[in-house]
Amino acid sequence: MSWRPQYRSSKFRNVYGKVANREHCFDGIPITKNVHDNHFCAVNARFLAIVTESAGGGSFLVIPLEQTGRIEPNYPKVCGHQGNVLDIKWNPFIETVIASCSEDTSVRIWEIPEGGLKRNMTEAVLELYGHSRRVGLIEWHPTTNNILFSAGYDYKVLIWNLDIGEPVKMIDCHADVILCMSFNADGSLLATTCKDKRLRVVEPRSGRVLQEASCKNHRVNRVVFLGSTKRLLTTGVSRWNTRQVALWDQEDLSMPLIEEEIDGLSGLLFPFYDADTHMLYLAGKGDGNIRYYEIGSEKPYLSYLMEFRSPAPQKGLGVMPKHGLDVSACEVFRFYKLVTLKGLIEPISMIVPRRSETYQEDIYPMTPGTEPALTPDEWLSGMNRDPILMSLKEGYRKVSKIVFKAPAREKKSVVVNGIDLLENVPPRTENELLRMFFRQQDEIRRLKDELAQKDIRIRQLQLELKNLRNSPRNT
Repeated sequence: MSWRPQYRSSKFRNVYGKVANREHCFDGIPITKNVHDNHFCAVNARFLAIVTESAGGGSFLVIPLEQTGRIEPNYPKVCGHQGNVLDIKWNPFIETVIASCSEDTSVRIWEIPEGGLKRNMTEAVLELYGHSRRVGLIEWHPTTNNILFSAGYDYKVLIWNLDIGEPVKMIDCHADVILCMSFNADGSLLATTCKDKRLRVVEPRSGRVLQEASCKNHRVNRVVFLGSTKRLLTTGVSRWNTRQVALWDQEDLSMPLIEEEIDGLSGLLFPFYDADTHMLYLAGKGDGNIRYYEIGSEKPYLSYLMEFRSPAPQKGLGVMPKHGLDVSACEVFRFYKLVTLKGLIEPISMIVPRRSETYQEDIYPMTPGTEPALTPDEWLSGMNRDPILMSLKEGYRKVSKIVFKAPAREKKSVVVNGIDLLENVPPRTENELLRMFFRQQDEIRRLKDELAQKDIRIRQLQLELKNLRNSPRNT
């Protein structure tokens, strides 16, 4: 039998990345130097938010998308946190509401004025206290309004009902720091990766672990649900310290369907999945390139398409929601790349080359819109519902009529499942114990130095007193 190469046709084979002109970038931004493995950036159809470097607390900028160019050093900030801001996320249903979490153990909800900030914002519309340590991750529920998930360094995931401003559920199944959270299409399942090298699929309302994988050969860092395909994709490191991706069946995590090595670099791989085009984008922290693949339902599942290259390394990437893309230019994805060395935010559009200027229905199917499918009470009672879809052809810039109303409440003890979260402090990690040990050693050395100085001073005084007694005047 004669050998024939396997060619695979795809409408996305020639997708290319187009960098915005310098005047359409955001320049002069003091991007945070924090080494936490997050994007430090959040985008929606109206605003761009970036975590900034600041002294004496945490802050982030909120800039209207049309206000491109150089940003003034005294531009107003959101600066109410007492510690570094570690993650920010826009509400998917209310474009002026953003959540942030910080090292000060709090999660805060901010409402941005329609035209953007005119002065520094220090008062959040809602402050959420329930974690006993710093909060590293937050995620909005994809189909339910006012349900927010937060993961802290106390190894807990709290589910907040913002209608009442309280945590209503607690997921306490992790033995170490939670690295990543991802929802399936209707928000009925939550996938998490953890520093204990385990991948978990959790039913969030009960906190029950449905599936669990011990990833010794593939140390997982990031996870993403592949839409409604009942599959998960993880990025991590192999036993030979090469970066790799793995594809899993969500109903059987005993073995990955495939594992594929990417390269030997050390930066964390961030996965981004577009359920409408079935395209996967892989961007490495500290890299300048973005690889993209097409996900199929049959082997080999993962088909390499192309790679966007750039000499400037990226610290993080924000992603524009589908209803904020330019469909007239056949734009199917848009990144906002953080270039720390230049203080620059650079939009990168992924474009399908088409000659026709008419609306391309084959690359823009119905997509999740800006209307929630459930209320918090409905979701908490056990209901699941697919997201409400919208067409990008006409009326896709429709503004949501939902208004955020913060509940009035006093700061108090937070009891969930019979446990006071503010009092229930988990065991410390090895790194925290080491830091405590070295701090105690430094304090002991300082006290010893103080005692030595006092001892020397006492001897000097004794000598002076002896000299005074032996002086001729006293005799």
